Amino acid sequence: MNDALHVELERDDSVLVMGEDVGRAGGVFRATAGLRDRFGPDRCVDTPLAEAGILGTAVGLCMAGWRPVCEMQYDAFSYPCLDQLITHVGRYRWRTGGGMEFPVTIRMPYGGGVRAPELHDDSPETYYVHTPGVKVAIPSTPADAKGLLAAAIRDPDPVVVLEPKLIYRGVAEEVPEGEHVVPLGRARVAREGSDLTLVAYGAMVALAERAAAGLADEASVEIVDVRTLKPLDEEALLASAAKTGRVVIVQEAPRTCGYGAELAAILAEKAILDLRGPVLRVTGYDVPYPYWQIEDAYMPSIDRVVDAARKLLEF
Repeated sequence: MNDALHVELERDDSVLVMGEDVGRAGGVFRATAGLRDRFGPDRCVDTPLAEAGILGTAVGLCMAGWRPVCEMQYDAFSYPCLDQLITHVGRYRWRTGGGMEFPVTIRMPYGGGVRAPELHDDSPETYYVHTPGVKVAIPSTPADAKGLLAAAIRDPDPVVVLEPKLIYRGVAEEVPEGEHVVPLGRARVAREGSDLTLVAYGAMVALAERAAAGLADEASVEIVDVRTLKPLDEEALLASAAKTGRVVIVQEAPRTCGYGAELAAILAEKAILDLRGPVLRVTGYDVPYPYWQIEDAYMPSIDRVVDAARKLLEF
């Protein structure tokens, strides 16, 4: 994420970063480290603790020709800015009849697994996916983190990029140097298989990979990493369902009206003749994210994913 921001600020003088502690402190997770020293305080702006103010300011900046990148320090801290997002950010292209682009990027760490306190570990992606006019991307690998953020910054529309805090320092891989863009709207087949498909995004992709390894003696498991929740790569989803005939969806967010329900509905509408059994979901529960002592009981686990896969294989 840090490399992507350095590259994009160097490439385009209209890009700026703004948020709480992004400048002098370099961000809570160090994602903005070095930006203020390199590009100055006018392009890496420390803001007050006011999320609605951060995004409201970004509205004006977009109108003035800037491409602001706003950081919401934690997932649940973004809720005060939903007013700006829903009533303004997502509507300006529509209000102007397509005459105004609105290139704002909203970054935020999200999800649990890091023993964080309350309001530091939600999985709020559905709020943003449900908002017309807003695109949503969630990386699961370092290379995709850089590439999806670059694509978001260059996009003419508002893009929310949710960064799984569980894998900020939990995954290591080579990342392309210089400019690297992963197009929005394209899923990734993280693992090829023929008997069953696991669909996941963010930190749940690594969980799906471990579950697939646990099923290696029982089934050939394919993993589809959604990457961009909106626009969704329906073609990749449906192709995998047609290939394997069985789909388990894994999401960290609460179950009711979660993004997995939308995926399941698409499969029911467009892949029903390809399916050999019901679409199953492994999700969080319909409760506030629990305190860290019991968060392992809340989050999807390898055992829960394996159990769902076996149930479907035996259907």
